[in-house]
Amino acid sequence: MNTTSLPLILSPAVRDALDKKQAVVALESTIITHGMPWPDNVNTARLVEDAVRAEGAVAATIAIIEGKIHVGLDDKTLEWLGTAKDVMKVSRADLAFALSAGRHGSTTVAATMICAHLAGISVFATGGIGGVHRGVEETMDISADLTEFARTPVAVVCAGAKALLDLRRTLEFLETQGVPVVGYKTSDFPAFWSRSSGLPVPLRADSAADIAAMISMRRTLRLEGGVVVANPVPEQDEIPQTEIEALITRAVGEALEAGISGKAVTPYLLSRMLELTDGRSLRTNIALVLSNARLAAQIARALA
Repeated sequence: MNTTSLPLILSPAVRDALDKKQAVVALESTIITHGMPWPDNVNTARLVEDAVRAEGAVAATIAIIEGKIHVGLDDKTLEWLGTAKDVMKVSRADLAFALSAGRHGSTTVAATMICAHLAGISVFATGGIGGVHRGVEETMDISADLTEFARTPVAVVCAGAKALLDLRRTLEFLETQGVPVVGYKTSDFPAFWSRSSGLPVPLRADSAADIAAMISMRRTLRLEGGVVVANPVPEQDEIPQTEIEALITRAVGEALEAGISGKAVTPYLLSRMLELTDGRSLRTNIALVLSNARLAAQIARALA
């Protein structure tokens, strides 16, 4: 892809890897600015990048800085982003605005997919994807992540959708959009902090090579859109659904009572879950992101 006319700045390591058709894994920046408290956010970002490199791929954390899409951040920029103020949480709807207005922005799953595709990166690791929110019949709150999967050909490795969501409706929405959801070594759809949501995953693959082969076949068939790769959190790090569901219900109820809506919902709920679990949710979050980064790097290597 010709990127010379785009507001796109690739780090030297990312540009070199892409030129040589080597494995590159995109990473989002919302987890740094809105997903975790400081300094856990910056420390986790570094650990995730290290996990990608340990599997033989190049890490490409993506963020909007002064109206430019930066693909691959140096350590100084990561540190700054961890405490930066007035950073937009950017999705498809406001990506162009953030760029044209010269703003700083962290990229959600949807925006990271768009930016990764513009840069020529086809594999992306995150924590959990967005989805259909609980109470959607009242709020109509559905994450732009779901429609992005149907549009943008990037494979996203995640620990399922965030357990704060309506997971059954999220899976139904993805099916309607024609988005393949593949469980990695599992037949159960994972629920972020928990290994199983109690819902079956539509497809299953037991190796990174099998997932890469499916992605390659989609390219051959010229099928639009991406792939959701659902990778359960490691067993020793999970919080079972039976244990955490009551806390999720409480946090969601508190958000509704407080009138919190839109992009503010997920950061609020993640922060509240951190309090309700005495920090355990954060430890599980870090473990699942690292696991996803390793698998994404393995898939990227198989594709390369």
